[in-house]
Amino acid sequence: MINLYDCIQAKENIADFIHETPILHSSQLSEICGNEMYFKAEHLQKTGSFKIRGATNKVLRAVKEGATFVTAASSGNHGQAVAYIARQLDVPATIVVPVDANESKQNAIRAYGGNIEKCGTTSAERLPRAKELAAKHNGIFIPPYDDPLVMAGQGTIGLEIVDQLEDTDAIVVPIGGGGLLSGILTAIKQKNPKVKVIGVEPEIANDTFLSLKNGMITSIPATTTIADGLRTNQPGDMTFPILQKYLDDLVLVSEEEIKLAQSFVLERMKQLIEPSSAVTVAAAMSKKLDIQNKNVVCVLSGGNVDVRTLRS
Repeated sequence: MINLYDCIQAKENIADFIHETPILHSSQLSEICGNEMYFKAEHLQKTGSFKIRGATNKVLRAVKEGATFVTAASSGNHGQAVAYIARQLDVPATIVVPVDANESKQNAIRAYGGNIEKCGTTSAERLPRAKELAAKHNGIFIPPYDDPLVMAGQGTIGLEIVDQLEDTDAIVVPIGGGGLLSGILTAIKQKNPKVKVIGVEPEIANDTFLSLKNGMITSIPATTTIADGLRTNQPGDMTFPILQKYLDDLVLVSEEEIKLAQSFVLERMKQLIEPSSAVTVAAAMSKKLDIQNKNVVCVLSGGNVDVRTLRS
């Protein structure tokens, strides 16, 4: 498992490449939720999501160890993050995306300097191809979440939160593969274990919920949740033990609750966040956090929204 020192080291490693994102506050949401509601604004991060933290920590190590090429398998935030940091370090990057990848996402990867290769429609097809390319070109494959350096990089968010808001009572975090949550859990529980950490998952993408309930990693079929960044079918082998050890609670939110939260944040806070970010706000608005009169920080994990689908 990673530890607090890994997260502290990652913070030092990536400091010159990322933003220390602000914490926002909403009086109206505080009144609705019955808590003082704060929001860690990773949607304002470079490349539009938290993914740049873990990707930077991993790619920096890869380059230090002699890698001259990196790959990733992602059509979304992770692919954009790897492409961006690779260009900053003057290392070529190829991002393997599905054949039906959204054109706007492909354009974003290209804009950050990444080359694109299309392969299949599932991660089971893309992952082997990305690893094959890395091996062929003296490169390194950059996993999206199940990697110690990636997890430690995401954990820097937890360090920033408790530095920015010393009297934090609870942190609410989205769950996909668990890289973000496991990193924040490690940083928080080893620095200030009194802070409660709560995970949030879509009801129709509840692989972590089922895994924790069953006491073992449990897979689910492919999901169509609007929170597309959380469409993993099981938690990671490395992330899951950390969730088991430290997680205080896990709640599920419906598709309608996610849509309502995303709309509310856009209309009232004037912040454009993606549905995967909105799950944390949805959990608070629907009174599922089992917390009252506390200082609660919701992690807004990203803001990369396809504006053509925003209205629907």
